[in-house]
Amino acid sequence: MIVEAKKIGIKNIEEVEGDNMSDVNLLSTVMEFELWLLEHPELADKRFEFVDGRMFEKEGMKQNEFFIFKFLSRLFTKTSEYKVGDELIAEGDSYINEKRKRIPDIAYFTIEQIKNARKGERQFTSFAIEILSPNESLRDIEEKIQDYFDVGTKLVWYISPKQEQIYVYSAPTKVQILRGEDICSAAPVLSDFSFPVKEMFL
Repeated sequence: MIVEAKKIGIKNIEEVEGDNMSDVNLLSTVMEFELWLLEHPELADKRFEFVDGRMFEKEGMKQNEFFIFKFLSRLFTKTSEYKVGDELIAEGDSYINEKRKRIPDIAYFTIEQIKNARKGERQFTSFAIEILSPNESLRDIEEKIQDYFDVGTKLVWYISPKQEQIYVYSAPTKVQILRGEDICSAAPVLSDFSFPVKEMFL
């Protein structure tokens, strides 16, 4: 597969053009891509998703979105899963297969997964949370959701701060749109993680 260089999505693309771009054009797997990144310290402060030979810069969580992570992470500390050592991780890698890696805005990982990741074993999340970006197309969203479910993710939330609503996917084509007094639940992944949607946006 050939990396589409102009879709690299970085402002300083000129830094990786020329001789460097001849290298990136040969990448086809996540492992090759991650090794390539190690050779380019000028990109060390950036985060990239890698999808079938294409790499996309992942926008970090914006400051006006911090309240979402704060709300969810504090609520998570009250769950039985937190008490056994599971975590909600912000902007951590979630590996789909050897050619695809996603970076959810927030993701749930068990203590076993965290231990296995420390040993170098690649992990995927069973519960991904994305914050809707104005730059995302419907196709981008659909492709990302499909990736998550292809690897075994059981639940995906897409949070729209502007609309103050949450799109809850239990399958790629099964979605509930929740807002206001509607109760948003992380079942069946988390046993006791639920809240009225409006509380997130107070």
